[in-house]
Order: sequence, then structure tokens, then C-alpha cells
Amino acid sequence: QVQLVESGGGLVQAGGSLRLSCAASGRTFSSYAMGWFRQAPGKEREFVAGISWSGGSTYYADSVKGRFTVSRDNAKNTVYLQMNSLKPEDTAVYYCAADRRGTVVAGVCTECSWGQGTQVTVSS
Repeated sequence: QVQLVESGGGLVQAGGSLRLSCAASGRTFSSYAMGWFRQAPGKEREFVAGISWSGGSTYYADSVKGRFTVSRDNAKNTVYLQMNSLKPEDTAVYYCAADRRGTVVAGVCTECSWGQGTQVTVSS
């Protein structure tokens, strides 16, 4: 099992940018597809973005397409989420997830390992 630690959250004004990082433990990071999810108060957790094992394929929710970019550095055991043009509706706790099966890139996470989350707050 992989352990995940997110960082990079914070308070930003609408239109601003943040970059989230998710550091993974272990030597098998490249065998996991990775995903980012978010959960706003009173709402269910939702898929944001996913990236394949090698990083060659990326996937996005329609709500963030064109504004967010997911990437990974397998040498550093880290996945990133660059968030630009942030909106108040992006306010949520953001979680990264690791999945050997790969379905996380489609927002399906039945056997994922999860991080503890990082808060992103976008003020209007």
C-alpha cells in the first residue's frame, strides 16, 4: 500500500492559481495511476483529474478542463495539480488517490489509497 501526503492548498482570490502536490511513499509509484478528487461542504466527493501510470494520458472533469493540469514526476514519487483561473466554486478539500488498477482516471476508485486532503479556498 502506498502512503500519500498532499500539500499546497491555501486561500486565493478568484482568478488566482495554486499548485497542489501529492507525495507518495514507496518504490512502486510508477505502478499506480493517480487521481485528484475534491469534496466541498455538504457535497459528495467528485473526480477532478486523473493521470496514467506513465503520465502519457490525462483526464479531467468538464468543470476544470482548460483550467487545471495534472502531471507527475515518477522520479520524485509526486503528482501535481496546477490550478489556474480559480473560481469560488473550486473551494473544497482536495484529495489525491493512487490506484494500481487504473480506473481512478475515470473517477472510479474502489481500491484506492487516499491522502488526508488539503484545503483550497477561493474568495470572490
